[in-house]
Amino acid sequence: MTSKKLNITTQDDTYELLSTMVGGQEVRDAMFADTEALERGRERLSNLLHEVAHTALGTENFHSLFITTAGDMRVILIMIARCLTAMRNYDTSNPNPELVEEAASLYAPLAHKLGLYQVKTELEDLSLKYSYQEVYYHIAHELNQKKRERDAYIAKFVESIDERLRQTSLKYHIKQRTKSIHSIWQKMLKQQVDVDGVFDLFALRIILDSPHDREHADCWQVFSIITDMYTSNPKRMRDWLSNPKGNGYESLHITVLGPDERWVEVQIRTERMDDIAEHGLAAHWRYKGIKSTEGGIEAWLASVRSALETGEQEPVTGLVEDEVFVFTPRGDLFRLPMGATVLDFAYAIHTQVGNHCTGGKIGTKNVPLRHKLQSGDHVEIQTSNNQSPKQDWLGIVTTSRARTKIRQSLKEAEAGRTTLAKELLERKMKNRKVEYSEPTLMHTIKRLGFKVVTDFYRAIAEEKIDVNQVLEAYLAQQRHERGEEEVVTRSAADFVMQDPNAQLSTLHSQRSTAKDDILVIDQNLKGIDFQLAKCCHPIYGDDVFGFVSSSGGIKIHRSDCPNAHQMCQRYPYRVVRARWSSKRGSQYSITLHIVGQDDMGIVNNITSIISKEERMQMRSINIDSHDGLFSGHLTVMLEDTDRLAGLIKKLKTVKGIKNVTRG
Repeated sequence: MTSKKLNITTQDDTYELLSTMVGGQEVRDAMFADTEALERGRERLSNLLHEVAHTALGTENFHSLFITTAGDMRVILIMIARCLTAMRNYDTSNPNPELVEEAASLYAPLAHKLGLYQVKTELEDLSLKYSYQEVYYHIAHELNQKKRERDAYIAKFVESIDERLRQTSLKYHIKQRTKSIHSIWQKMLKQQVDVDGVFDLFALRIILDSPHDREHADCWQVFSIITDMYTSNPKRMRDWLSNPKGNGYESLHITVLGPDERWVEVQIRTERMDDIAEHGLAAHWRYKGIKSTEGGIEAWLASVRSALETGEQEPVTGLVEDEVFVFTPRGDLFRLPMGATVLDFAYAIHTQVGNHCTGGKIGTKNVPLRHKLQSGDHVEIQTSNNQSPKQDWLGIVTTSRARTKIRQSLKEAEAGRTTLAKELLERKMKNRKVEYSEPTLMHTIKRLGFKVVTDFYRAIAEEKIDVNQVLEAYLAQQRHERGEEEVVTRSAADFVMQDPNAQLSTLHSQRSTAKDDILVIDQNLKGIDFQLAKCCHPIYGDDVFGFVSSSGGIKIHRSDCPNAHQMCQRYPYRVVRARWSSKRGSQYSITLHIVGQDDMGIVNNITSIISKEERMQMRSINIDSHDGLFSGHLTVMLEDTDRLAGLIKKLKTVKGIKNVTRG
């Protein structure tokens, strides 16, 4: 096979570079045998680069799309090698700023993902050289000017380290490196300093020849020796032994204060680790045991590395997609889950774009809201001011953002319709000079067959019920409440005031034919808003009834409540039969009024009785004494009327207490 068969380039430079990247010609020939499939993948990526705006090249979304479109790790390697070859042969007389941008923003980060650190560093340095020449040559000049001084210092530092390591049984060698020009430039920008202000311009690598089972122990032994000799900077310590990088990189980095108070970075690793650091992905062909647990694109890269570890000649290199990457017409890139629709994309752009979305356009083809997107699609969202979210949209979208925004819009629309319907009804009443009464309206709504007030207003807003029809029903209810429909004349002498309890009993018997009219009181009751009335504090066992409040909730009153007579007489249509559930367990607050002769031990006697009672708690006690008598209020928590009766009986036995009544 020759390079021309793969159509990598007309020269052999790229093809030979691939040999270096993957660990030799034999490995290269095995990996890149399927030339037609690889060439198709390369063409897909080339087309993608022509379509995308260069401002998106450096984004993680585009990197993921690029890998997804390739579908094969080997295509990525080819593209990286092509870029590096072109950068090495860059013609300054014929500038190509797009190539420089691709090298810095796309291929250098991809090389880093694959662990190709030498390739990554060279791409970054070359892109800096051809985009910021003055900066590049300034840093290079400063490094060259002080090279002799730097080399002498490193030699002195290495000698001290070497002397100590020779006293151990470790096998090792030491390499030195100067930080890349691009890396120094990044430090200068971040720290706002010149070259002299970058304190770790150079680093030492101590590379150990250790058996696999001794690798970590030997590295930590060297770490201990160096930190005993020199003060380390804990903020600059990096432990990639215990937690290797996702691309398989393992090393132990420390920065120590060497002779003459100068900082030096020391990297400690084994031969195997250094091979992986130097050759990245290719080194996994020769070593086993390195795994990655990251998800998405990183998981795919890890599976490729894992396949290479086994030594297979044709590793599986396809990517199982779980995301799609979609462009706007301006070239902005969005990441969405697999199965996302046009409507999902509209909401990803902006809430209002989603709310008014009517469909989309991919290329020249119009597509509906529910059309599922594919990676690389360029989608133009079509909108209309007349469009608004619908309930069935919740079944179209897949993203939580879109679903939340749709629900929010539906809720706001519901509130708006309710407000408009209320205003319409009130305006009709005002025009016809009809007196507004909320209790009358609530009863009218019930007689019209609506159980929920919002359903009633929705029906008006959607014109399912005519406002005039509602108004006629309201007037009829008003006449009924005034007694205008059936007037019976009788003598005042014949009128007899009914007892409240008797009136309630009569009302209950009149409504007893309707089984659903009985409200069963249970603390776990769902769907009904009810509360125990504070005017009479009913507890389990009391004879009770319910009263529908103006807000729609139900208040539970005792039948002998002081307000019972007035409620039954004025609002009989709002009285609801009620009884307690057969379940016990809840505790209720009850207040007792106590009167008796003043005695110093009276409070202790009262609290002693309550403390001996099971499942009973005293909440408060307030005693006032005057002229040898006392009166007070006692609040307790108990379960039912039986416990209450028993407590009252016991309290009456206390010496000095004359009377105990329920509040």
